[in-house]
Amino acid sequence: MDQSSSSSTGLLRGLLPMPGSPSSSWARFRARTGEIFKRADASVMIAFWLFGLINNVIYVIILSAAQDLVGSGVPKGVVLLADVLPSFLTKLIAPYFIHRIPYSLRIIILVCLSSAGMLLLAYTPADKSVGIKMAGVILASLSSGGGELSFLGMTHYFGHVSLAAWGSGTGGAGLIGAGMYVVMREWWGFTVKGCLLVSAALPGVLAFAFFFVLPRERLRTNASASGYERVTAEDELDREEDEPILRTESEDFGDIPAAEAAESLLAPGPGSTAAAYHIHSRPTKTARFLSNLRRTKSLFFPYMLPLLLVYIAEYTINQGVSPTLLFPLDESPFSEFRSFYPFYGFLYQLGVFISRSSTPWVRIHHLYLPSLLQVGNLVLLTLHALFNFIPSVYIVFVVIFWEGLLGGAVYVNTFAEIMENVPLEEREFSLGATSVSDSGGICIAGFLGMVLEVWLCEWQVKHGRDWCRRISVGS
Repeated sequence: MDQSSSSSTGLLRGLLPMPGSPSSSWARFRARTGEIFKRADASVMIAFWLFGLINNVIYVIILSAAQDLVGSGVPKGVVLLADVLPSFLTKLIAPYFIHRIPYSLRIIILVCLSSAGMLLLAYTPADKSVGIKMAGVILASLSSGGGELSFLGMTHYFGHVSLAAWGSGTGGAGLIGAGMYVVMREWWGFTVKGCLLVSAALPGVLAFAFFFVLPRERLRTNASASGYERVTAEDELDREEDEPILRTESEDFGDIPAAEAAESLLAPGPGSTAAAYHIHSRPTKTARFLSNLRRTKSLFFPYMLPLLLVYIAEYTINQGVSPTLLFPLDESPFSEFRSFYPFYGFLYQLGVFISRSSTPWVRIHHLYLPSLLQVGNLVLLTLHALFNFIPSVYIVFVVIFWEGLLGGAVYVNTFAEIMENVPLEEREFSLGATSVSDSGGICIAGFLGMVLEVWLCEWQVKHGRDWCRRISVGS
């Protein structure tokens, strides 16, 4: 590792206080953070913030538009699965070959896939097959998964500040994406097609950030020395105890302070951390695999299970229950029943954004408490969808915002706890292994949501509340 990388790592280690420590007062945190940003390369920070924002914002916009895309006749879990599974599979498979594709070509492919997916959604008539629309969602999802792999891998050349900027961008994507869709539809009066056409132009920002903002000479300078290497079987046997190929720093990701790691590696979209570590880890021997399997078992109850629970609960609420949380229009701020769903999504993302940014000031060490509270939210809102006992939609607004706070808090504090409690030599693997829980939770919730939404809507219709049937595909 060169001297500049060493000094950068030392700077971050020395200037960012661990949450809960005596040095984590607001004044010191603000001064130290300001010092870091003063020394950082602004072009790198801007580029990676835009990478994180645009790569994830399409995912959020698609989920926000789910009700307008498929109407009340198709469970929203179908959209969730189409938006998550291709990205998840990409992150599992692509690390084995994506290094053969130059970054410049990857950017072009990502932009084309994402824009093509949104254009396919925009130009498919409302009365046409949902399958065609889901093909557009799948294209955008493939772009998102490939983008995470590429941009997280790219941080190898630009240091920890680029990782922090990427994390900040992905954190803001949830809030901006959900808010953007609500504003375009409700305030500016855009049609669904108009919203999707605007979204189709957003991936072009990735190309602009890469080709005109990012100082790409670092990629050219370091690619030959630090890129993926082709390793023969004999080489792997010789290097079985060496560090994995393509590391970001020899000090390991464990040197990143908990707050920065939590905010940098945890995105609104599924599996960001997994993407980072799938790139860098490649077991060389059966013994190492068995050792990692034992580590995974030791991570399950303290870290993986609470993260899995909170994701199952919150995404089941978002995709299975919230489409049926409807009130009479004269008792709500909306003029159409379709307006409830995207606004719930915005409130959820607002809560997530706030809680994911809270670790420098608030730490949660008992992860099961917020996870079980989230399960309680699922039970409460499901019971209301059945028996209609909450008197005001504004109370539901508060519960949905609280849901976002709990989900973001468990997400970020799970990884902060790993940073503090897991031994340094096991930390990199532990972060990556634990991150599988969020993707797994989202997929489980997608299947649960498809069944639950249909059942809840049918129950409501049988009991004289047919509001869920009055939502048509958006135009």
